[in-house]
Amino acid sequence: MNVNQMLVQKIQEVDNILNHYLIPTSKYEEKIYEAIRYSIFAGGKRLRPILLMEAYQMMDHKIEKVKPFAAAIEMIHTYSLIHDDLPAMDNDDYRRGKLTNHKVYGEGIAILAGDALLNLAFEIMVQGALDYDLSLGLQTMKIISKEAGIQGMIGGQVIDLLSENQKIDFETLIYIHEHKTAALIHSALQAGIILGGGTKEQIQKIKEFGYYLGLAFQIQDDILDEIGSEEILGKATHSDAKNGKVTYVSFHGLEKAKKQVDFLSNQALESLSFFGESATFLRALTKHLMNRNY
Repeated sequence: MNVNQMLVQKIQEVDNILNHYLIPTSKYEEKIYEAIRYSIFAGGKRLRPILLMEAYQMMDHKIEKVKPFAAAIEMIHTYSLIHDDLPAMDNDDYRRGKLTNHKVYGEGIAILAGDALLNLAFEIMVQGALDYDLSLGLQTMKIISKEAGIQGMIGGQVIDLLSENQKIDFETLIYIHEHKTAALIHSALQAGIILGGGTKEQIQKIKEFGYYLGLAFQIQDDILDEIGSEEILGKATHSDAKNGKVTYVSFHGLEKAKKQVDFLSNQALESLSFFGESATFLRALTKHLMNRNY
């Protein structure tokens, strides 16, 4: 089975997990769940929950233990996208080939849908910790909350927003990429290792892998915004330039950006050597993401 076929199966597995947690319990909840499900099931890559589950399965195979955390990290990612698309942020009309949440449900419901996803993510992680392993569950929540917050994704988003139409240095650009994108990716991987009872050295190595993978992923996004197909991407290209954002491509040019994706991806693969044959799928996934066109 090739990596594309495996990804189809893993995406379906994540979708099934998410669906379990997104059922309204009364008629009064129907509209907010409708808005949530609209964005959750809009066709995402499910990269973060897949990374979390794959990292876990290098340690253990009792997959039920990590399902709440896998769902939670995708909910956190999706809430950030809903808010990122809002007029006050990037003001995007389309994501994944569909109208953005606020274009369908209005800004108020879109904001609340994002808020609801963030709160639901922590609700199900708490329950997961209580159900399976309180100590490891709390350690996992600590990592995810930090990397999704001021010292991670939100911190990167703040600097990204403040940097629009500004001349920024390369150090600031890397800070944005490290925090806005890479932080949630390596926190997903760390979560999987922690929940599997991994050692400090294993946690550090998987974090290193996720750091390089996250930077490569973001620079590839910058490249696709410049030269990608709107039809394949499901959203407008050249949006970074439209929003006055500096990217790796605008800073160093297209060819150097492509070389940097190769370099970072190879660094990520080198970090995985620590895990031997158990990281076979993560190696294949890294190579796949390095060459993606979506």
